[in-house]
Amino acid sequence: MAPPANAQRSPSPSQPSGKGEVSDLKMQLRQLAGSRAPGADDSKRELFKKVISYMTIGIDVSSVFSEMVMCSATSDIVLKKMCYLYVGNYAKNNPDLALLTINFLQRDCKDEDPMIRGLALRSLCSLRVANLVEYLVGPLGSGLKDSNGYVRTVAAIGVLKLYHISASTCVDADFPTLLKQLMLNDPDPQVVANCLSALQEIWSLEGSKSEEASRDREILLSKPVIYFLLNRIKEFNEWAQCIVIELVTKYVPSDSNEIFDMMNLLEDRLQHANGAVVLATIKLFLQLTLSMTDVHQQVYERIKAPLLTLVSSGSPEQSYAVLSHLHLLVMRAPYVFSSDYKHFYCQYNEPFYVKKLKLEMLTAVANESNTYEIVTELCEYAANVDIPIARESIRAVGKIALQQYDVNAIVDRLLQFLEMEKDHVTAETLVLVKDLLRKYPQWSHDCIAVVGNISSKNIQEPKAKAALIWMLGEYAQDMQDAPYILESLIENWEEEHSAEVRLHLLTAVMKCFLRRPPETQMALGAALAAGINDFHQDVHDRALFYYRLLQYNVSLAERVVNPPKQAVSVFADTQSSEIKDRIFDEFNSLAVVYQKPSYMFTDKEHRGPFAFSEELGNLSIGEESNDNIASAQTVEANDKELLLSTSESEETKGPSNNGSEYSAPQAQMDLVSLDYKTTTNAPSASFAIDDLLGLGLPTESTPAPPPPPPALSLNPKAVLAANVFQQKWRQLPISISQEIPMNPQGVAALTTTQALIRHMQANSINCIASGGQAPNFKFFFFAQNANDECTYLVECITNSASCKAQVKIKADDQSTSQAFLELFQSTLSKFGLS
Repeated sequence: MAPPANAQRSPSPSQPSGKGEVSDLKMQLRQLAGSRAPGADDSKRELFKKVISYMTIGIDVSSVFSEMVMCSATSDIVLKKMCYLYVGNYAKNNPDLALLTINFLQRDCKDEDPMIRGLALRSLCSLRVANLVEYLVGPLGSGLKDSNGYVRTVAAIGVLKLYHISASTCVDADFPTLLKQLMLNDPDPQVVANCLSALQEIWSLEGSKSEEASRDREILLSKPVIYFLLNRIKEFNEWAQCIVIELVTKYVPSDSNEIFDMMNLLEDRLQHANGAVVLATIKLFLQLTLSMTDVHQQVYERIKAPLLTLVSSGSPEQSYAVLSHLHLLVMRAPYVFSSDYKHFYCQYNEPFYVKKLKLEMLTAVANESNTYEIVTELCEYAANVDIPIARESIRAVGKIALQQYDVNAIVDRLLQFLEMEKDHVTAETLVLVKDLLRKYPQWSHDCIAVVGNISSKNIQEPKAKAALIWMLGEYAQDMQDAPYILESLIENWEEEHSAEVRLHLLTAVMKCFLRRPPETQMALGAALAAGINDFHQDVHDRALFYYRLLQYNVSLAERVVNPPKQAVSVFADTQSSEIKDRIFDEFNSLAVVYQKPSYMFTDKEHRGPFAFSEELGNLSIGEESNDNIASAQTVEANDKELLLSTSESEETKGPSNNGSEYSAPQAQMDLVSLDYKTTTNAPSASFAIDDLLGLGLPTESTPAPPPPPPALSLNPKAVLAANVFQQKWRQLPISISQEIPMNPQGVAALTTTQALIRHMQANSINCIASGGQAPNFKFFFFAQNANDECTYLVECITNSASCKAQVKIKADDQSTSQAFLELFQSTLSKFGLS
């Protein structure tokens, strides 16, 4: 169509020049339909390109459907491809239009050109319209028996598409049996691979419905089929090889000789240029030799060179994927890679995510023989202009020091970092020096001499400031200006936004007072007064706790706040060994790249019968639940969202809404005039310390027994269906939300969810779902009042580290919620005592 005369530029082929553009296209296509004139195919191509471009940018061109179908009567394969693309796009949403394509697609399935036959069959199977299933059976049957390998390849995947549209039609046509015959007898390796892929998916889905399909699925894992595929593996392309090797990982060899035969067959796959093939082979080798310790170690040595080669080749993204798997192996067997540490040095042009992974691996492979070289390299990175890498490098140096390798030299390097006068370097170094002093107290004199020269005004990062304050309190007797530095920090209490810093400041000034009372007396009074008036609940609680502890007995306060300490031998790992083993089991998958098991990032439908949404109140129960569910039934749902979110940090906590918030005493803390002397007589009961932190006051006597249970009685035979629980939880408002303490014995007994579930059930409080891992567990309980059948629903999140449980209660009758809370708290307080 010619552009208007007054146009300043020609319109883009993907931008219609007016509302009538699509109508003009339709008219031109109709004129060319059936035309045999010279150049007609070229004209059709231009028009087809316009139609496809409009379709791509979202313009509705479904009105030219019939004209496109009429113009497809040509031998030009380019036109055929564009027509098939158009048909496949609009047929899904327009079943009536799809019916118009059946005739010409079936006709093209019988074309002389095998390329057109294959393309037509692929388009026919891609229509995905349930009403047209009957038209697929004939072309698919012919395609599976076609003389051309490409057509058979397309037909094999077409069977899988048919199964997803109508499983019964696929099975009734006996297509799985035809695929099995093709897989074992077809000379074309791509046909074999497609048949294998289709059969695996069909039989895995059909196996739960049919015993015959289950037996057929076992045939794939038989020795003849496995060896048949392994002997032909060199004929397959890269992705087909991955499919075969993945199938072999599910096969269980009968003896060690069979294992070695399989490994010998696949030995050369470790040299393949494609990283996916190499990783699939490595996974198989590791899995086959898992129970053979000596051979397993030899496998590590054998796979080391191929992995290091893959890391150094390809794009950064590919390198990172391979490096993630190498990182997993290094963490499991660092000694194997200790001599290859130079391969983990960072290159200047590598992205941050690759450098960070390499730094972690350098930390892991460090030992007595290579620590000096590694630390020297890391110190170079610390001066890097890339601040995130500099931070990671300093952390890596500290981790190596905590592994007890060449501690003397590393401490000297860290103290040199403090003299670099770079804020981010100083901040990271202070945090590491604190950890080093916890493990190596003998280095306190050298470290404190340098740390004492650092001005607290230059430290802005909360963690670094908290570390400096910790050292000021812990080594107050060695730092001459410690009381005065703490006093200046207390004067700026209102300007300090981090609760972590304020908590450390309270503890540090308390320690300093116990060691240097005359100089710290005023500062302590000001700190406790500010802390008790603080808006943050934890800061408020700690300040009030210290105040009452000092009021009760100063010497006892010293034993509580500043007891004799032993050096820390081992720091907690961020990942449990169970999580690491699960990641290893999912080798050659995204779990390794994300460094967490797949259940933590996959869709909820793959997480089991119970799925908890990010909103803590929204409980979703899967289809496996039924109305007759037993009250004691629990499901260990391995769900990331069962754990308390790290975003629920101290800054977001507020006072509980049950009216139990503590307030400061009316008198303004006569700690300014507090004498530093031991109080021999216990104060009156009105001054007893509230158990704010879940900690009992340590005394010589036996701890007080738990409070007696209230009068509310529960129905011991209460039953609640899972779907009813779900409905009630969504409808009922929260009656009470409160944080309650747990006794230390109960915390020690809470290693798994089952222990607490049995205890609560014995007291007529039943669990309907539970999950999580230490230190955080999450439970959903229910109970019923024995008198009026009022139902109580409870969400309980326990934290072993803080000895607390966050409880939310919903009830049919909210007037009895407080009585139920008292009963629930009483029951929980008895956990672990018997």
